[in-house]
Amino acid sequence: MTIVGRANVGKSTLFNRLTRSRQALVADFPGLTRDRHYGEGRMGSRPYLIVDTGGFEPVVKDGIVREMARQTEQAIAESDVIIFLVDAREGLNRLDFDIANLLRRSGQPVLLAINKAEGMRYGTAGLEFHELGLGEAHLISASHGDGVGELIEAALAHIPEPEIEEEPEFDPDAPEEPFKHRIKLAVVGRPNVGKSTFINALMGEERVIAFDQPGTTRDAIEIEFDYKGTPYTLIDTAGLRKRGKVFETIEKFSVIKTLQAIEAANVVLLMLDASSEISDQDASIAGFVLETGRAVVIAINKWDDVDSYRREWAKREYARKLRFLDFAKVQTISALKGQGINHVMRAVKSAHAAAFRRLPTPKLTRVIHDAVEQQQPPRKGIFRPKMRYAHQGGQNPPIVIVHGSGLDGVSDSYKRYLEGKVREAFDLEGTPMRVELKSSRNPYAQEK
Repeated sequence: MTIVGRANVGKSTLFNRLTRSRQALVADFPGLTRDRHYGEGRMGSRPYLIVDTGGFEPVVKDGIVREMARQTEQAIAESDVIIFLVDAREGLNRLDFDIANLLRRSGQPVLLAINKAEGMRYGTAGLEFHELGLGEAHLISASHGDGVGELIEAALAHIPEPEIEEEPEFDPDAPEEPFKHRIKLAVVGRPNVGKSTFINALMGEERVIAFDQPGTTRDAIEIEFDYKGTPYTLIDTAGLRKRGKVFETIEKFSVIKTLQAIEAANVVLLMLDASSEISDQDASIAGFVLETGRAVVIAINKWDDVDSYRREWAKREYARKLRFLDFAKVQTISALKGQGINHVMRAVKSAHAAAFRRLPTPKLTRVIHDAVEQQQPPRKGIFRPKMRYAHQGGQNPPIVIVHGSGLDGVSDSYKRYLEGKVREAFDLEGTPMRVELKSSRNPYAQEK
């Protein structure tokens, strides 16, 4: 089922209530939602899929509003039943008539829901909306939950009950199917670097709005799909601007959702623009990704738009300004032409595998001992630090804990040396990693 209506009538509030989540951004601003959101809900034993859409203006023929309308029209075509949401407090609007006419032509079942009707007399609140010619209206309050249960029951009446498949008999000798972990991939970068264009090229459809205007994407859009047999949850994020340019409340919401998406992801795809310099802003985004410990793949987009001189310059810029991401795989792509997409996704899969790689204690200890034999840590006073054994302390990112004595004085440069040896031995390209040193307490040391 799909929720449609003009801007700021409460579609995202209703979506969040029906999915029992806070997936969609909600604020007292029109036009906050632009792409379509998918979410899952349940009424008793009946599951359902609900779609949130942006403010619908079907009569507009160009610009970002037209792109939003195309997203809504696609959601309508895919839906079994439409919930047409209007605003009881603002009353009937000319745009409501335009939407109602389009919905009638769609041939889909339509339920008229009058939102923000809390505290209104039920006999009069919905009278003027009878002019839309969509039958009896449902008076609801998306924020308080009034009437929402009855609305969903009416919507589910238009959707056939799913057929229950009989479970096959358990066969103890049957081989166990391998568990497939869904990879959460967040696509981040500055505004207008081509994040939405990349996702549309990957999906093979215009799944999110790709428009030549910075700030087109405002929310973090989650999309579940399979790519060559591997399940993914793809997150398209808003472009992160410089702090000084984040004036609007809407943009502040977008930044928060983007940072949350990075923290929730397994792998982050950092997109750069080959036609512009790598800015301090790009470095700030990369630094936050590194702080969270997420695996990283770097995609330099619009590679086909620049000449050989500019390509060499871009590579040098990356090596200089983003040298702290030297473990990440760099791919050059053209999202608009669909070039390099397969290479990026292979790098994403490889980075994810590295982030969750198991590091057996015996092999890890041997790697540390070999590294020490090749280059011992500097002395601290008259004692030289001793490293006895190592084990894995965590994944995503991999954490290596080295135990020994006198390790408090080991320098950061030597820890980076150990990190390089571990990374090489276990093929940890694409993921950051951390080496932690723990000194055992000397039982014969006299306490002061």
